[in-house]
Amino acid sequence: MIDSDVLLVGGLLVAAFAIPAGFSAFSEGRPPRAAAVALALGAVLVAAAVLQRPGGYSPAQIPAAFARVAARLLH
Repeated sequence: MIDSDVLLVGGLLVAAFAIPAGFSAFSEGRPPRAAAVALALGAVLVAAAVLQRPGGYSPAQIPAAFARVAARLLH
């Protein structure tokens, strides 16, 4: 099973990239379908991370989760 930190970081990154994609689609007069799908996927990943971790995450724990995932990638 995927670690909850990886799910959280992945979900937040996917959701963060969906925001500029949505603005771009709106500014060009296109429906923001891809941005909506990406935002929904990010929300599902974050929800899975919160449900998988006992006690969930607090906002203060998010930077530490990013650091743990980055350390795993670099190690």
